[in-house]
Amino acid sequence: MSATDQLTVACLGAGYFSQFHYDAWSRIEGVRTVGSADLNIAAARATGLPAFGSLGAMLEAAVPDILDIILPPPGHASAVRTAIAAGVRTVICQKPFCLDLAEAQQIVEEADKAGVTLVVHENFRFMPWYRAIRSQIKEGRIGTPMQATFRLRPGDGQGPDAYLDRQPYFQQMPRFLIHETGVHWVDTFRFIFGDPTAVYADLRQLNPVISGEDAGMVLFDHPGGVRTLLDGNRLSDHAADNLRRTMGEALFEGTTGSLSLAGDGSVSFRAFGSDICEEVLGPDPWPGFGGDCVFHLQSHVVDCLRRGKTPENTAADYLTVIRVRDAIYASAEQGRKVSM
Repeated sequence: MSATDQLTVACLGAGYFSQFHYDAWSRIEGVRTVGSADLNIAAARATGLPAFGSLGAMLEAAVPDILDIILPPPGHASAVRTAIAAGVRTVICQKPFCLDLAEAQQIVEEADKAGVTLVVHENFRFMPWYRAIRSQIKEGRIGTPMQATFRLRPGDGQGPDAYLDRQPYFQQMPRFLIHETGVHWVDTFRFIFGDPTAVYADLRQLNPVISGEDAGMVLFDHPGGVRTLLDGNRLSDHAADNLRRTMGEALFEGTTGSLSLAGDGSVSFRAFGSDICEEVLGPDPWPGFGGDCVFHLQSHVVDCLRRGKTPENTAADYLTVIRVRDAIYASAEQGRKVSM
């Protein structure tokens, strides 16, 4: 495939978060979105695209180069299988991927056997601040990395109406903070420091109206003695005009300096022993979600497809995130550190 070939994309799902997918596809040069499918046909029609009430009907009308699955986990396996059977060659599927590790492994195997490129839409590693932080660390800016902490503080989990205006199914998820949200930092920490070798977790439920945990702390061991901490509390907030830009604040510490992430998406460097903070990345100007990370992820997949390269966020690679997630829950249940 040449860099000038136009690619077609069809999207399955027209719920809350899909708006960021549709918008991003519309801005990627050489990509044309050819359809939207959703059980709620009115929601599909609202995208302004050819609308279908099922994935099967959409794929009968046209087989796209890329299928973008924007559904919760219960719909992932059947959607990927339908796409494979229809001859779709590249599939992007939202996280958290599939219902459990066994189902995810089976789907990865089926896609691989069919020669289908299967990607998980894990977009946080594509946020510009994490790309900048990783680059700075690799360049040795903070010396030898020692530890990092992310304080998850989206402030959206208080009261009986928590999450109802955006993603109401959050209230019914038996596993919530880690399964739905914490996996973002499982993937981000491993993107920056390598796959965890062990985890220790202490999880709890603060809002009684939801089914799963909404707060907790998870400690990760990484290669080279690096430790990272996810300190999550969905009821608390942080200093930001848009609480969903970074969803919190972070500190990355090394032997010669540290990098700080603020709620406005800016990154600053402070040398060890100094009180001067130097701007590495300015405040993020993007008014939408997460520094336009959805656009960056989808652009990455398109670029890889055109160049014949493998995307960095394949479903096969994402199986590690699922294994770490399961280890986190095992640690919380058993009250001990769990080795990977």
